[in-house]
Amino acid sequence: MMDFVNTKSVTQKRVVVAMSGGVDSSVAAALLVEQGYEVIGMMMRLWSEPASGPAAPANRCCTPDQMADARRVAGLLGIPFYVVDVQDHFRQTIVQFFIDEHAYGRTPNPCIECNRQIRFTYLLERALALDADYLATGHYAQVVHTPDGYQLRKGRDEHKDQSYVLHVLDQQKLGQVLFPIGGYTKPEVRELAQKFGLPVASKSESQDLCFLGDGNYRRFLNEYSQKASQPGPILTSSGEELGQHEGLPFYTIGQRKGLGISASEPLFVLRKDVARNALIVGSKSELGQQTLIARDVNWLNGRPPQQPIPAQIKIRYKAQAIPGEVVDLGNGRCQVTCHEPVFGVTAGQGAVFYDDDVCLGGGIIADGTTGGSTGSTAVEPVEMPIEPVEMPTPSLQLADIQVLS
Repeated sequence: MMDFVNTKSVTQKRVVVAMSGGVDSSVAAALLVEQGYEVIGMMMRLWSEPASGPAAPANRCCTPDQMADARRVAGLLGIPFYVVDVQDHFRQTIVQFFIDEHAYGRTPNPCIECNRQIRFTYLLERALALDADYLATGHYAQVVHTPDGYQLRKGRDEHKDQSYVLHVLDQQKLGQVLFPIGGYTKPEVRELAQKFGLPVASKSESQDLCFLGDGNYRRFLNEYSQKASQPGPILTSSGEELGQHEGLPFYTIGQRKGLGISASEPLFVLRKDVARNALIVGSKSELGQQTLIARDVNWLNGRPPQQPIPAQIKIRYKAQAIPGEVVDLGNGRCQVTCHEPVFGVTAGQGAVFYDDDVCLGGGIIADGTTGGSTGSTAVEPVEMPIEPVEMPTPSLQLADIQVLS
C-alpha cells in the first residue's frame, strides 16, 4: 500500500475529482495525488427511484455503500471529501428529460444530457466555486492541447472509450477538465488500484442507467409516464395493420423480436408515428439508410466547417463508426451522409463525428430522419412541437455540500 503525502504550495493546482465509489474515479484521484495536485473529492447525490417494500428494486445510485467506498478512498488518499445534493436538479433535468423524450417517440441517451447539464455544467461550476483549476472524472477519454486549441480524443482502451458521450464539451470546458485514466486500459486501471492499495480494485461496474432501480426502463416508464403504455396499431410502411403494440416507448428502432406479429418475412421496427400512435414496421432493406439530420450540433473546436468534411460517424455509443461526410447546415444542424447503409438510426441518439481518434463534434439525431431506405437523400426533419424548458441552475448553497470527515 502506498503512503500519500499531500503537500500543498501556492503554485499547486487544485483539482476537484468527481468520485462515485468506483474503481475508475478512485484511480483518477490517486493518480492526481501522485502527480502532486491538490485534490478534493466530490460526490453527487443524484435522484433514483425510491424503494418501496421488500421486493422493490434497490436504489443503485449513490448508495450508502458507494458513498462509503468513496469516503474510504478519500481518507486513504488524505484528501477532503464532499457530497453535493443534486437530487432535485437531476430529477428535473435528466430523469424528466428521459421520460419526455420517450413520450415523443425518441430514444434518448441520458448520459449525454447528464454530461451537458449536470457533470460539466453544474458540477464544474461547483468545482470552480471552490477555486479549483480543474474538474477531473474517471472517463476513458483524452484531452490534448494543440496549437489550434484543445482536442478531445478517444480513450486508449477502445472497448471503454467514452468520447461519444463527451462530444458536448466546448473549448473552454476542455481546458477545465482532466481525464487521468484516459491513457490506460481497464485492466491497467485495476492494476493501478491494486498498486495504490485502493479497496475498490476488484469492484464490479454497472452498465445500466443509474436512476433505474432494476435496470428495466420499460417498467420505469410504465410507472412514471402516463403516455408510455398507450396501445396502438402496428402498421407496414404501406399502411397495412398487422397487430397492436403495447406502447411506443417499449420498442426500439431496428427491433425484430417481441413484436407479437407474424409475416412471411422478418419485419423490423422502422419508426414511431407519434401523431397516430402507430409503430411502423418493414423489411431490413427498408431499415437501412445513408442520410440523417442531426440537431443541437456542437463542434469541439468551436468552428463549424465551411465545406463538407469526411468523418467517421457513430450513431450509438457502442456502434461501429461508419465512414461518411458531414455538411454543416447552420443553426446547430448538420446533414450526415454515410458511405454505406446504416441500420437502426434512432431519433434522440447521438450522431458523433471523428477524424481517426479525434472527436470533431456531434449532435442529436433529429425526428423525421429514421426509417429511410438505402437510396434515400437528405430528409427534412419534422420536429415535434416541443418548446424547450430552461431549467434554472441552482446556486451553490452551504446546505448543498456536506463534509464527510
